Amino acid sequence: MPTPPEGSPAPKAPHDRHDPRADIEAGLREARAQFDAANEAINRRSGRNLPAAIGIGILLGGAFLVSLIIFKWLFIIFGAVLIGFTAWELTTAIRVAGRMTPRVVSVVVGVLAAPVAFFAAERGLSVEGLWLGTLGAIVIVSLWRLGELAMPSHRTGAKNVLLDIGAGMFVQVYITFMAGFYLVLTASSGPHHDSVGGEYWTLACMIIVVATDTGAWGTGIWLGKHKLAPNISPGKTWEGFAGSIVVAIVAGMILAPLMLHVPIWIGIVMGLLLALVGTAGDLTESLIKRDLGIKDISSILPGHGGFLDRLDSILPSAAVAYAIYYVLGVAGLR
Repeated sequence: MPTPPEGSPAPKAPHDRHDPRADIEAGLREARAQFDAANEAINRRSGRNLPAAIGIGILLGGAFLVSLIIFKWLFIIFGAVLIGFTAWELTTAIRVAGRMTPRVVSVVVGVLAAPVAFFAAERGLSVEGLWLGTLGAIVIVSLWRLGELAMPSHRTGAKNVLLDIGAGMFVQVYITFMAGFYLVLTASSGPHHDSVGGEYWTLACMIIVVATDTGAWGTGIWLGKHKLAPNISPGKTWEGFAGSIVVAIVAGMILAPLMLHVPIWIGIVMGLLLALVGTAGDLTESLIKRDLGIKDISSILPGHGGFLDRLDSILPSAAVAYAIYYVLGVAGLR
């Protein structure tokens, strides 16, 4: 082997050669590890898969806006789909708890009640269509359960049958009837040709409810120390509750003059009422899950749980949103 000239650098051994690609790969692995650690810490603190929750929220929000503002009639489909999935989740959870509530029938009648409520309101019948649709759904579900008594496997005694019927009625009132108020509100028209239509009231109220949830979540993570209702929902704090009210009122103050063309004080009232009712709805769903012995109604939505887990504060707010719209119309303030 020839000897290198005197004074020339010695050749590098193969294992001493610098590989830039290896440094890049090592840096990427380190960055990924740091990202995963930070993401895990956020998920632990928030109690959910935050990136997945944000992605699902954006997807649902986009579908909501398209159905509400761009093609208003699509809101019937959007509302019917939400009612159907939510009714399926709740009846499934109730059946797991031991009640023989008809599941498929509960979904079908709930979905069919959506267009009844919408078109009746569009023709000026206000909430009559919603009442009739819900009542019809309750009757059909109850008669179906009674009809199942023809099968020996479904004969569980008079008391249990009555409890099954009561559970079926609860599903229709809690989901179909409550959600139907947003369908009625969306189909409603202002008293004058230049009035803001009901779809914008639905949008504004939804934004306030989402702001309530976001304010409660963010403030609770940041400042939360004192438990609001530890026996019902251990994650909720008084600080989060206060934050939700502040955020909801601010959202109402912005939306009232800019979107709804009503005085700011109406936005303050809307924000306060929707925040209170939304929090009560959230706690109500937590009570239902506690009684059923489950953490989430389902896991169909990554980072969110189930549809009912995301609609818990929206469902009761629908009735309040329509009540505000109706009262302001009677008073001539919209």
